[in-house]
Amino acid sequence: MKAEKQETIYKNEVLTRFELYNSLFQTLPFQKVKHTGALLPFFTAHCEREVENKVNPKDIIEHFFEQYGQYQLEMDEVDLLFRIIQYIERRVVLFDAVEDAEFVKTGRSEDAYLLGSLLKQAATNPELNEKIVEKFKNFSLRLVLTAHPTQFYPGDVLGIITDLTAALKNNDLDNIISLLEQLGKTPFIKTEKPTPVDEAVSLAWFLENVFYPVISTIQKRLDSNFENLETKDPIIQLGFWPGGDRDGNPNVSVQSTKEVSSLLRTILFRAYYRDFRVIKRRITFRGVEQFMDNLQDIFYENSFNPVNSPINVKPVILENLQAIKCVLSEKHGGLFEELVDDLILKVRNFGCFFASLDVRQDSSILRKSHKYVRAKTYPEAIDGFEELSEENKNAALQFKETEIELEKGLDPLVLDTFEVIRYIKKMQLAGGELAAHRFIISNCQQASDILQLMELFLVNGWKIDDLPIDFVPLFEMVDDLERAADVMRILYNHPLYKEHLKKRKGQTIMLGFSDSTKDGGYLMANWSIYKAKIELTAVSREYDVDLTFFDGRGGPPARGGGKTQAFYASMGEEVENNHIQLTIQGQTISSLYGSSDTAHYNIEQLMQAGLASTLNPRPGDTLNVNEKKLFEDMAQVSHEKFLKLRHHPLFLQYLEEKSPLKFLSEINISSRPVKRNGNSKLRLEDLRAISFVTSWSQLKQGIPGFYGVGSALESAEKSGEWDKIQALYKSSGMFKTIIDNCAMAMSKINFNITSHLAEDPVYGEFWKTMKDEYDRTKHYLLKISNSERLMDEFPVDRDSIAMRERIILPLVVIQHYSIQKLNELDENDPQYHVYSKLITRSIFGIVNAGRNLA
Repeated sequence: MKAEKQETIYKNEVLTRFELYNSLFQTLPFQKVKHTGALLPFFTAHCEREVENKVNPKDIIEHFFEQYGQYQLEMDEVDLLFRIIQYIERRVVLFDAVEDAEFVKTGRSEDAYLLGSLLKQAATNPELNEKIVEKFKNFSLRLVLTAHPTQFYPGDVLGIITDLTAALKNNDLDNIISLLEQLGKTPFIKTEKPTPVDEAVSLAWFLENVFYPVISTIQKRLDSNFENLETKDPIIQLGFWPGGDRDGNPNVSVQSTKEVSSLLRTILFRAYYRDFRVIKRRITFRGVEQFMDNLQDIFYENSFNPVNSPINVKPVILENLQAIKCVLSEKHGGLFEELVDDLILKVRNFGCFFASLDVRQDSSILRKSHKYVRAKTYPEAIDGFEELSEENKNAALQFKETEIELEKGLDPLVLDTFEVIRYIKKMQLAGGELAAHRFIISNCQQASDILQLMELFLVNGWKIDDLPIDFVPLFEMVDDLERAADVMRILYNHPLYKEHLKKRKGQTIMLGFSDSTKDGGYLMANWSIYKAKIELTAVSREYDVDLTFFDGRGGPPARGGGKTQAFYASMGEEVENNHIQLTIQGQTISSLYGSSDTAHYNIEQLMQAGLASTLNPRPGDTLNVNEKKLFEDMAQVSHEKFLKLRHHPLFLQYLEEKSPLKFLSEINISSRPVKRNGNSKLRLEDLRAISFVTSWSQLKQGIPGFYGVGSALESAEKSGEWDKIQALYKSSGMFKTIIDNCAMAMSKINFNITSHLAEDPVYGEFWKTMKDEYDRTKHYLLKISNSERLMDEFPVDRDSIAMRERIILPLVVIQHYSIQKLNELDENDPQYHVYSKLITRSIFGIVNAGRNLA
């Protein structure tokens, strides 16, 4: 399907239907909603016109109310603004539902199910069939759900979206009207900040309603296409961070881990129980009674009467299901055998744990924990251990097997480290090794960070010969990425760690994107990760280590999101790509995996990407020496440009005063603090990448997603390298994806909203510096892609972004107006709290509308 036809279908099936149902929503019998709905088109048109004319947001709002004399009091005006926000939030949900309902029709899924096309080819090509089977023996896809707050609809709203999507698919007008009425009355905002367990409950909705059926459907399809497809572990796996991710989140404790582990097991068994009840209703024959009774007890008790110390009953479940299947086959002609096969497949996939619970902690906490161990277990405490050379540190480690006594008054974070290490053993007893087998070390800087963690396990009851744990270093900052290969070389040469790896499936290394963007800018982050992958692959192949990259990507392009599958399809031969693992978070979850259609499509896309890089590699995806030099030179120019901005004395001050940064901590969508060292003065290094990126996106300036790219491309052109850059864009899928994702990020930018700052006596020149780089980058992105508009090659995504930006433009104006009002008020003024609340309420809709940036 050509781009023009795709765009036509999208406009007819999505944009037109959305306007139709939005008109219906405006006429619902809610006095306030109806009144707001009648005014909103005028308010939106007013904002669009004034923003286009670069009018100050404060003047935009005041000019609007001058036209409507009935709003005599300031509080009446504010009340309307609150209602506009509430209305627009629900428009975003309606648009989400319409897009999801028409996903298959809009053409974005024309290349969906490319995996299906490959399977058809394999059915008539024995050689290809054999290659795919062989590839699957050493291939896996793991999607790891994280609770990072880039979008969190309450569970009630997720349910409405799902039901509304189904009603829209069926053109069920009566049901659509009822659901729109329900949407109008359902609160979007939680009055209390969620706990880590609350976050787990929110994400569990996706596990139960989307991933459970979709993964099973895909696996069933693979099994039916390949008779010899036998793998030790499931091909498609799920990971989970809420309740396990401690990095910078003091609200996560071992109690959180226990509750989330229990929650995952409970919702899984309830899903099993629902399937089992269908089986029980159909299989009413003789010969299966005892097996049915056994399963009834297991499923019911684990669903509704969970115990404190559960055990892994997966083998027992499979044994009884297989017994039932045998009876059906031998005595009842195989009647309803497919129902049993379906549940067997699900139990094999999800076991008794549903999703592997990862534990993550910062290296500084682990070093502090190890200091306590040294004082307790070493015959002579080593003075100045932290100052030792890396070689001497590693030589001093003793790897004793014991279980230290935990004293009262121990630092809470150290105590939690020891307790969770001990509790991992219980999770493995309850769900098998895959239930919890990874400990991720954030801010990993040296080999001793991993070896010290290994020793922490050994002094907490684990044995070196029975240590089913993968120690996963997370390299994220530019400097850490540069020395990552050297760190791993030391580990691969360490006798104890070398023996440990022989017993494991290989080495997993996590590479984070968000903090590397904050640290070095968009282009340098992409280059640093790509270069690190090449170097880490080389050293792992040298030591014959099966390497898995776990990518911390998700959300907008500035956080590593965008067209992620294109990265995995274009890594080239120098990058290990047998296993694909990545984080999915916030808007990534709801946009790419929020419905069965989108989840099925995106999972298959990632699988196809993993297969394509091996079965059909493109020569241009492996960069030659000159191309790498070209890329590196551009990354360096971009890096210098970004650092100059980041080190500008007004940089952080601008972000604090002109964006809603300081209000992010007040929105109740995350248990995680906005910054590390929460009580200290804000420093850029303490600011979480997600807060950093979100603040710039609220400003509609999107600095982390583009800044420095234009200067890099301009420098290449001035150096006479433009033809080479153009050729690289055409030949390298990886480089093309980086540029295309940058264009996606820039499609969300609107400097007109803050254009009044050009004349600001404090920030005027600083603002112009950012605007100049935006203009420069846009010019070169259009030039390199030979386009007239950004994202010309992706018209559906472009139109989707444009509509979402139009929907939320009034929210952006209201937010900037409120920030300006706050600057005029004393913090003790009663109105200060009111305008602060307007800001926090506007954040939700702006973030939620950005779901298609994933």
